[in-house]
Amino acid sequence: MSIVKLNNQSVKNATSFGSISSLGSMVFIKKLTASGSSTLSFVDGASSVVLDSTYKEYLFTFKDIHPATDGASFQFQCSTDSGSNYNKTITSTFFRARHDEADSITSLAYSGNDDLAQSTNFQNLAIEVGNGNDECCSGSLHLFNPSSTTFVKHYISRFSNYEDDSIARDENSAGYMNTTSAVDAVQFKMSSGNIDAGDICLYGIA
Repeated sequence: MSIVKLNNQSVKNATSFGSISSLGSMVFIKKLTASGSSTLSFVDGASSVVLDSTYKEYLFTFKDIHPATDGASFQFQCSTDSGSNYNKTITSTFFRARHDEADSITSLAYSGNDDLAQSTNFQNLAIEVGNGNDECCSGSLHLFNPSSTTFVKHYISRFSNYEDDSIARDENSAGYMNTTSAVDAVQFKMSSGNIDAGDICLYGIA
């Protein structure tokens, strides 16, 4: 299909001006599947994981993350020593929209209990996920230029969550790891108990 440009009331085929370059592509790297897992970790150079200067942006996608413990929160942290320690200093924001099945709870608010201020704790991504048979959370996490040794490491996440009180949550977090060391590993876990089931996929953005 041709792309056209309106210029002084005349229409021209964009191909006459040359080709339009690609904006990049998403390259699949690794998939991890939880099965009663205490943690799921992506470590550069281990088990075919790439998390280095090959890509300036990495995308994690989460499908049906189901906790073993009702009301546990799904979290992440990063490492600069190939996964020996997951304790990077994070400053972040967190806000969410909520709506329950009974149509009695509706809110959009900043969640100060779920942000971090120069903390080495794990960052919440999805809050109080239900462990009922049909309950889970799904979403995505973007990590920008983790191999940089000049800048801090920014992230953005968004999740859809079936909360343990039968509430739909749209949960959004953003922030940065306050380190100029290269991040070479990322770990995911629940705040309590195991990840009972779910898939996490890692992609590089070319």
